Amino acid sequence: MDFAFTSEQEELRSEVRSFLEQELAEGRWQPECDAWIQGFDPGFTKRVAERGWIGLTWPRQYGGRERSFVDRLIVTEEMLRYGAPAACHWFADRQIGGSILRYGTEEQREEYLPLIIRGEMYVGLGMSETEAGSDLASLMTKAEEQDNCFLISGQKTWTSGGSYINYIDLFARTDPDAPKHKGITEFLVPMDLPGISRVPMVDITGTEAWNDIFFDNVRVPKKCVIGERNKGFYHVVEELAYERGGMERLMGNYPLYARLKRFVAETKKDGRPLIEEPRVRTLMAELEVEFETGRLLMYKAAAVMDERRPPTIEAATSKVYGTSFEQRLANTAMELLGPYGGLTASSPLAATGGLAVHSYLASKGYSLQAGSSEVLKNIIATRGLGLPS
Repeated sequence: MDFAFTSEQEELRSEVRSFLEQELAEGRWQPECDAWIQGFDPGFTKRVAERGWIGLTWPRQYGGRERSFVDRLIVTEEMLRYGAPAACHWFADRQIGGSILRYGTEEQREEYLPLIIRGEMYVGLGMSETEAGSDLASLMTKAEEQDNCFLISGQKTWTSGGSYINYIDLFARTDPDAPKHKGITEFLVPMDLPGISRVPMVDITGTEAWNDIFFDNVRVPKKCVIGERNKGFYHVVEELAYERGGMERLMGNYPLYARLKRFVAETKKDGRPLIEEPRVRTLMAELEVEFETGRLLMYKAAAVMDERRPPTIEAATSKVYGTSFEQRLANTAMELLGPYGGLTASSPLAATGGLAVHSYLASKGYSLQAGSSEVLKNIIATRGLGLPS
């Protein structure tokens, strides 16, 4: 098997790196951990869109480039390597556009996909609820059919980018009498409809990446339904495979990793760089081996997507591995930095620009986001290995 990238792919990677280096040189933003989910910068998204890097895999008739999922992974890998503020377009590009392509009407494809590709449509995920996280089929938000619309009431929680989005990919129960997996419908809802309210959630890192979203008898036009009514849960399963299999599950904290490598190379103890200490060298070597293994798993998931197969097993595997790596990275950083690791960027004594404490605090939730590790291990066991459920 040839693991080398093509010359076109190497050229694409070089183009993305040059663009990001120029962005940094102009001081437009600074590398941050979790910028793919917390870095909302509409200007950056528009500049990415101008280069044709949103909707890269989609058909040309809607504005896409019809390139491979491996090509797209190269672009997202470099965005994560530089800690770029890509959250405005991340979710729409990663999974919502694909759902519209697969299940939407031609009118929906022609309306929404160009908006996403131009960097004008910011979509949040309306999946989780207070009593429906890992067991998403238990969701209670209801959508009652009326003459020319659905009347939607309920609450969504942990909605990514809820303070900034202009659309929400909403899953609601349209048949309360059906088995819980079979009565859910997907909607793409404009956030400016009357009856929608947002309550920011400030997490332990002090950032506002998520919202609680409330729907109080919101009249949603029927044209907002994506796919068949009551088949939405099956859309969720497929969307989650694309959500879990991305490089962000491994490289969300790459800016910390890069700074940590620089720290151990430049910081001296007893006149010698820290990296020359056997314990430090071992820890950093373990991280590098684990990181490269994780990259291989992510590219395997992308290769499966290029075969037009949902990467259910591959995505579950790569996500469990990737989030475990990010938690190990955070723990290792805190171990090597000692008390300096707990200082935020506002402190002049903060090591690694204060990224370590953000990564350490945020990492505790990584094994819950997009499906808990326990649930994903069950998927690997039952669907991948054929073990009894």
